[in-house]
Amino acid sequence: MKAATINAYGETPRITEQPEPKVGPDTVLVRTKAAGVNPVDWKITEGYLGQLVYADFPLVPGWDVAGVVERVGVSVTEFAPGDEVIGYNRQDHVQNGTYAELVPAPVRVLARKPASLSWQQAAGLPLAGLTAYQSLSAVQVGKSDTILVNAAAGGVGSLAVQIAVARGARVIGTSSEAKHDYLRSLGAEPVAYGDGLVGRVRSLAPEGVDAAFDFVGGDAVAASLELVKSPARVVSIADHTVAERGGRYLFVRPSSEDLTALGELADAGKLTVHVEKELPLAEVAEAFRISQEGRTRGKIVLLVS
Repeated sequence: MKAATINAYGETPRITEQPEPKVGPDTVLVRTKAAGVNPVDWKITEGYLGQLVYADFPLVPGWDVAGVVERVGVSVTEFAPGDEVIGYNRQDHVQNGTYAELVPAPVRVLARKPASLSWQQAAGLPLAGLTAYQSLSAVQVGKSDTILVNAAAGGVGSLAVQIAVARGARVIGTSSEAKHDYLRSLGAEPVAYGDGLVGRVRSLAPEGVDAAFDFVGGDAVAASLELVKSPARVVSIADHTVAERGGRYLFVRPSSEDLTALGELADAGKLTVHVEKELPLAEVAEAFRISQEGRTRGKIVLLVS
């Protein structure tokens, strides 16, 4: 099979021929249609997560996949060859990632592909969607809440906005002014990020917000703590210190149940994935370059087959 691989940390991924992966008892072999690109992918290739995960080389990066089941392990009853699936294929050991024609994925990381999403959209959903869904669920966002989403136009933020709106919450979202119309189209009330953010949010919500979400880092947690009624309802995926200040740090986990819930929202017309850039697998280096710039609205996706 063809795959994007590195042989050592710090290398730029390149397309190589690799052996077809084995299919363990609880594993599904997926023929990849598209793979989502996330910042964690290039951070892994640079060795930034070397303290968290074991890695073997050659290493295929990528945790998001959308494709068709090719084969199933001997104990698998949930899926059959020909099923269309999506997955957040994160494991404690990194080697057989999703930037490949064939991907081995445990049953626990997979769900059926939402029929309403294209392959590209489906590939962009798992990691970002689960991060958004689990962040909102961690502080039980509901219809009585006014919430602040920092970096609301990004891959995670744009999905968090839609999920919160679907739950009946009022959403205030930060972004550059160029992306305000996009946020309005998702159902959020946009505000510009940067100096004076707290005042701009209070002009929309004089009593502050019920919950706040940091999907960007920097000063987002500090601003959020000024605006929330309780620090316990501040969630960050980017700032570990939030826990020391009474909030919650969240690192997304694979979940078939949560992925299925996201698919149901998509098929109900309440959730979509904006794909900013589609590139062939051979242009993985360019995908990493764009991701590293950190200015993408929505998702970057690699087309595999």
